[in-house]
Amino acid sequence: MKNMIYGVDLGWASQLESMGYQWLDEQGKKTDIITASKELGVNAVRLRVFVDPPREAVWQKRENEKCMLGFCDREGVLAMAERVKLQGLKLMLVFHYSDHFADPEFQDMPKAWTGENGKQLEPRVAEHTKGVLGFLKEHGICPDWVQVGNEINNGMMWPAGSLKNAREQLVRFLNAGYEAVKEVCPDSRVITHLASVMDDTQCMPFWENFFACGGKTDILGFSYYPYWEKFESNKDKLAEKLKEYTRRYGKPVMIVEVGGLDYDEEGCYRIVADCIEAVKTLKGQEESGVFYWEPEAAAEILPDRYPLGAARLAGEKVLQYNKALQAYRDHL
Repeated sequence: MKNMIYGVDLGWASQLESMGYQWLDEQGKKTDIITASKELGVNAVRLRVFVDPPREAVWQKRENEKCMLGFCDREGVLAMAERVKLQGLKLMLVFHYSDHFADPEFQDMPKAWTGENGKQLEPRVAEHTKGVLGFLKEHGICPDWVQVGNEINNGMMWPAGSLKNAREQLVRFLNAGYEAVKEVCPDSRVITHLASVMDDTQCMPFWENFFACGGKTDILGFSYYPYWEKFESNKDKLAEKLKEYTRRYGKPVMIVEVGGLDYDEEGCYRIVADCIEAVKTLKGQEESGVFYWEPEAAAEILPDRYPLGAARLAGEKVLQYNKALQAYRDHL
């Protein structure tokens, strides 16, 4: 493959830095997290943006569960995006169209948009998308890729964009986002992102509706999490599944989220390597790649103990990448 992307999602990095965390390079010297990533072969960074996130950047997800959001308003994104571009890396920006994380379980409407109907919400999606991208562009940055929505298997901005109950409206929201991206940053490639790449029951209903309703996208993006879905990673099965999507829908594909247990370095390395090797079998694509989700963190430092990072605690408020991302350098 001509242009292989080795990416990391660093949405927590600046918030962790504000809490006093630092990172070590492979030689044990303190370094910037982006520099540490580059040394492992990383050539792209993924960042997310919320509509109106809480000031403290913490979400009360459930009664007894809080999770860090990262500094993911447009100002926080710009600050990280400038650091990414200063280091010569490519950038992916993910619109969640929520005030906090959006995924197959949570696609909550932004609070400020609550009570509006579909026709009112379409321009909201467009204006928010154009507003953030225009703000970045004013500072000389257009992302290389833009995700319109995040893990939207079941829709977005519930209930107005539910796959089950508002199928056509869902696609109109997505197309509003697509067209907004192209208006502001015409060279940015738009990604439509689903979870559970290996599960047809989780993905096919979305794609069938999306394309039947005239959905617009440039790349099909997927998450690959063997731990959450309780299967053994298999590069051959993943490769065949990615090829199936390309054959069926005529679009390039990319793994935009992957992760393994942070304490299982060998297993985590293997999962990343499987993704790389699967993507490299794709034919007729100029560009594809793999993005590890939040590898800079370790479970013990996070309020919800999220276990799929790729770092170890190496001292008081000091982190260091484990072996997982060496798979990038080993497959250059």
